[in-house]
Amino acid sequence: MRLLLSAPLVVAFALFAGCSQQEEVAMPDPFTLDAEAIGRYCGMNILEHDGPKGQIILTRIPEAIWFSSARDAVAFTMLPDEPKNIAAIYVSDMTVAESWEQPGADNWIDARTAFYVLGSRVQGGMGVAETVPFSSEDAARSFVEANGGEIVRFADIPLEYVLGGYDDDTDDDAVGAIAPHANH
Repeated sequence: MRLLLSAPLVVAFALFAGCSQQEEVAMPDPFTLDAEAIGRYCGMNILEHDGPKGQIILTRIPEAIWFSSARDAVAFTMLPDEPKNIAAIYVSDMTVAESWEQPGADNWIDARTAFYVLGSRVQGGMGVAETVPFSSEDAARSFVEANGGEIVRFADIPLEYVLGGYDDDTDDDAVGAIAPHANH
C-alpha cells in the first residue's frame, strides 16, 4: 500500500519537524582583555601573568569570567561545582601572540577548536604546567619542537593534567622560547 501525502500534510510535517529541533544560538563574541580583568581563581589582575589566558561567557550573563591561564579556563569546565551554562570558552591564540609575556588582548579562539600542547617546558601564568592553545596544528608542532610536550584537542585534555596529579617538570628557561612563528 502506497501512502500519498497531500501538500498541506507535508507542510504540517515540515513545520512540526522544525519546531522539534533546538534553535541554534550564536556564540557570543569574546571580550577584549584589559586592566579590569581579574582572575576567577587567583583574584589577581591577569595582565600580571605571562602566557595564554582564558575567558568563559555564561548564557544570559553579559560579562566574561577571566582566567590567568588557559589551563584554569579548561579546569572551570571540568569542576563539578562550576556553572555548566557555558555559552563560549575562549583562550589566547598563541599562534599569533606577540610573545609569551604578551599573549594579546584580542586574539581569542574557541577553546573547543584549539590544538593544545601539554607537558612542555614552558610554565603558565601561575607557574604551573600550561595547556598552550594554538589555532594551527603546524604552530603547535613548532612549539613542541622548541619546548617539548604533546598535542591534544580540547576533549582529550586529561582531567589529572588540569586538576592535579600531573608530574610538572617544567623549565623556567624555556619561557622565552615561545614558538618561532610568533609575530614580533
